[in-house]
Amino acid sequence: MRNIPQSDMEELREQLEIQKADLEEELASHGRVQSETGDWQGASVGFEGEEADPNDVADQIEELATNVPLVEELESKHLDVVEALEKMDSGIYGICEASGEPIPLDRLKANPSARTLLEYADDL
Repeated sequence: MRNIPQSDMEELREQLEIQKADLEEELASHGRVQSETGDWQGASVGFEGEEADPNDVADQIEELATNVPLVEELESKHLDVVEALEKMDSGIYGICEASGEPIPLDRLKANPSARTLLEYADDL
C-alpha cells in the first residue's frame, strides 16, 4: 500500500477524471466504440450510398488512415487513466509495475497515469 497524502490523492484523482473525460471526447470525435468488445476503432464520416464521388471516397479513406492510429494512441492513454483510477480504488496506486517500488509523487503529479518509475517507462 502506497501512502500518498489525501490532498495529493484528491488532486491526482481530479486530474485523472479530467483526462478521462477529455480522452473520451476526443475518441468520440475520431472513432466509435465497437458494441461487442467496448474497444474503440478509427472511423470516417461517410461511405454512404453506392455512387459516391471517387474524390470523396479518397478523402474518407485518408481520414480513416489518419484516425486509426490516432484512436489507438488515444485508447491506450484512456486505458492507462482508467487503470490508474482503478488502482486508486483498490489501494495500489503509485506502485511501479516493473519494480514494485513507489513512484515518486513528483512523477505522479506530472503524469498521474504513470505506471512505472521513469527508468522503466520504455519497458512496458
